[in-house]
Amino acid sequence: MTSLRAIRRPGLRWIVTALLLLGLTGLALSRIGAAGAAGNRDVKALVYVDAFLPAQGETIAQLVGAQPDSCVAGDPTQIFDLVPYPGAPPGAVDAYVKQSVFPSCFANDLPARKAAVLAASQRPASTVILGQPSGPPAWADIPSWALVGTADRVIPPATQLAMAERAHARIVTVKASHLPMVSRPEAVTRLILAAAAA
Repeated sequence: MTSLRAIRRPGLRWIVTALLLLGLTGLALSRIGAAGAAGNRDVKALVYVDAFLPAQGETIAQLVGAQPDSCVAGDPTQIFDLVPYPGAPPGAVDAYVKQSVFPSCFANDLPARKAAVLAASQRPASTVILGQPSGPPAWADIPSWALVGTADRVIPPATQLAMAERAHARIVTVKASHLPMVSRPEAVTRLILAAAAA
């Protein structure tokens, strides 16, 4: 999920301040690259929330594989329901996290009922993205902030911290799963506002 956030302050003009990046959209922004984000004068800051911050040439498969304690590393048939989709490149499928895996993997700090709803309503990710190398990172040119969930089992905190430090991001840690926008929305909001005000 990627969105532009704008803040209006009394006596000031509208300013678009932060591009919000959740999970895999960190990779998506790197594909847009520095030229795409930096070329947009409205983007003043990047806010990564439990997200990948890949360097040029890195892939999701490499980043996840580097940390075997990720709950999405391992035999994909045990973690995902793999579903063919029309027009897919050869060998590509949509991957849905198994509903039996989702609560302990993605939503380990949420009530069971909420986690079950999120598991049932999740959007798939195409396996195509796993091996696609990232382009030039926008974080190289735009100030970045990163929220790291210390209970994240999808992108382990050590991996997130290493990527955020490499990107010279301002880092905030919170006790949260991979979904702090659900379990800790106030912390996510504070970080967005801090980035917007900088």
